[in-house]
Amino acid sequence: MNFNGFDLNLLRVFDALMRERSVTRAGDQIGLSQPAVSAALKRLREILDDQLFIRRGNDMIPTPRALELGSSTREALGKIEFALRNRKQFDPATIQRRFTFLGSDVFSLMMMPALSRRFAEEAPGISLQLVDNAWGNAERLLQEGAVDIALEGELDVPDWVSSMHLLSAPYVVVASAKHPGIAAAGIAPREVIPLDLFCQLHHVVRSSSGMVNCVVDSALAKVGRKRHVTLILPHTLGVAIATANSLHLATVPRQFADLMATHLGLKIYESPVPLPATNINVFWHARHNGDLAHQWLRRQMVRVRDDFEARMRMRTSAALSVGWPVSSGQGAAGVEASPSDSFRVSYRA
Repeated sequence: MNFNGFDLNLLRVFDALMRERSVTRAGDQIGLSQPAVSAALKRLREILDDQLFIRRGNDMIPTPRALELGSSTREALGKIEFALRNRKQFDPATIQRRFTFLGSDVFSLMMMPALSRRFAEEAPGISLQLVDNAWGNAERLLQEGAVDIALEGELDVPDWVSSMHLLSAPYVVVASAKHPGIAAAGIAPREVIPLDLFCQLHHVVRSSSGMVNCVVDSALAKVGRKRHVTLILPHTLGVAIATANSLHLATVPRQFADLMATHLGLKIYESPVPLPATNINVFWHARHNGDLAHQWLRRQMVRVRDDFEARMRMRTSAALSVGWPVSSGQGAAGVEASPSDSFRVSYRA
């Protein structure tokens, strides 16, 4: 192949196809029509003598050759994009960009609405997307550039992945405010549900894979007990709604429980066995460490979290709206968030 005659715009098409796995969506992302993307793919296939993508239903599945080229192409384009940006004139109000997050549906309630409200005021050209963490492996998606941010628990990641701690999520038990079993036992909200009753009552759990073996089951196994799981759902919001409209118990992160309690008529109780809190971390590719827009995004996440936690400490849960409440430019107690360079913290279990 004569590289001097190679059209580098074809790499933008290839990169978009690797991320979107769709000719239409790839075209939307880079501003090309579907026929233009198809024509570029045809040229790439001829130049590289490989199909690159095989259609399977509505998806374009990359061949081994495409997978081999994917990460190095994204890395090269990322360096070019970074070099061309005018870093001295970053202005959130004028930037046009989409940020894609990987995380559970909890964040569609606890973070994304608040971030979106903040961005509508300060950066109206930024759009946000959250894809479920069942979509794929966080490390691979970050490397391919398919996602900009991964919201996950503890991960053993390579050196090219940067991270910061976002929050610690202790677990609590929620039940319908009208649950007859808890009422008959005379248990008040915020009190511990007795172990025998906890194991006797029905439980609903969230599992995208259908497997049930989480921190609750491990903690119960240590004392020789099991809970009675009778409903498994793929989404945490579904778990909360099912709990509010049934006789099930659910064990969920405290922040989510506080958020949903008022809206769904849930009461919050303590677990009969100690449960370790889950540390939620933000992961991103190290190529974005110097990206001013990415740094700004991470600062907004921290400010949203700080504002939410400050309000929860003030016990104003009755006034909460769905989505972390936000103020317009400062974190908790009016304290400006630290520069994102100080966020680079690695966590190991």
